Amino acid sequence: MHPREISIHNYTYSLPDHRIAHHPLAERDQSKLLVYQGGKITDDQYSHLASCLPGDSLILFNNTKVVEARLLFQKSSGAHIEIFCLAPLEQYADITTALQTRQEVLWQCLVGGASKWKPGQVLEKEIHWQGQTGILSAHFAEKKPDSFIIRLSWDLPALSFAEVLHAAGAIPLPPYIKRKAELDDANRYQTIYAKEEGSVAAPTAGLHFTESLMQSLQQKNIQPGYLTLHVGAGTFKPVSADTMDGHLMHAEWMDVPIDLIRQIQSTPIEKITTVGTTSMRTLESLYWLGVKIISAKTDSAVPPTLDQWEIYDTLPQDIPAAEALPALIKWMGKNKLNRLVTPTRLLIAPGYTFRCCRRLVTNFHQPASTLLLLVAALTGDAWKQIYTHALAGEYRFLSYGDGCLLDANPL
Repeated sequence: MHPREISIHNYTYSLPDHRIAHHPLAERDQSKLLVYQGGKITDDQYSHLASCLPGDSLILFNNTKVVEARLLFQKSSGAHIEIFCLAPLEQYADITTALQTRQEVLWQCLVGGASKWKPGQVLEKEIHWQGQTGILSAHFAEKKPDSFIIRLSWDLPALSFAEVLHAAGAIPLPPYIKRKAELDDANRYQTIYAKEEGSVAAPTAGLHFTESLMQSLQQKNIQPGYLTLHVGAGTFKPVSADTMDGHLMHAEWMDVPIDLIRQIQSTPIEKITTVGTTSMRTLESLYWLGVKIISAKTDSAVPPTLDQWEIYDTLPQDIPAAEALPALIKWMGKNKLNRLVTPTRLLIAPGYTFRCCRRLVTNFHQPASTLLLLVAALTGDAWKQIYTHALAGEYRFLSYGDGCLLDANPL
């Protein structure tokens, strides 16, 4: 079956609200870990993860950092309007460039209380930064079918937009966490290795990792590798179409250093573990970008991008990773690129063949989501058994919940 024809109704399950974790555990690595290896399920704990992984191997983390993307404005009438900054417009080279912009940006946003915002009305909010006080202004620019374009400007010209968000914004918790953000969320909704600002949602599989757990990995010579995929709000978007053909996959920016691609290329597939669906999608995107470079036979210096369906419809399926990754590395070297920065819309769904990794550490995902489709692509019909076991075993679900190690490598 072509992934376009997949019915999302076959990838759903009943998730009671009391199984959703609304707060993290006191200790990150004390979360439960369901281990699926060799077709069997066992129960363990994140602190023991190293014992479940092969020694002398590579584990890949997404080091993106969540930005304070929620901006709350109050009108003179007392009415509140919340602006949720989703992504910069395409006029910016990438998210990092957009976040370093000064004085004014154009951003795609969701607006809570939009009906209270009259056309032409400017919203203002006082901001404080390192002893300076200024005004952040929001101007309504354009209405889109599912969002708004908002022009945000500020009168402290030395501040980047990233610093404005630090000063004026709040961490955006997922919509299924039915509470306001608390002070502790600023720390707990970030991984301990978060570095590159740009996400509006955390790569939640990484929230379980502690310094102690990282040390236990090092003791088995399980080397960490860090790539970046900036997580967009589309990660929470449920599939509402009857089939996947009617679902638009969200684009997310990836940023991967060439030295890491070389390390991946020289590591056998059974020796690679990805932490989170974002890391897996980034890794597999590298393969397909190499395939595009091989098949295009072009000298273009513009980084290739990856659309939703081209890997299923137009790209060749018989190029091994041992050819695709070296082609990508060669192209980057020729164009003097130390990092590959490009958007990806890769959709991994049942029927997909994993080229670079078959082992995934991940949380338990929402019913009828593209994240669950990725899990089903990796584990086949066993995803139902895995999720049934987790529900019966009182595992905690979603962003602040427990997780699983899904190993589809043959024994």
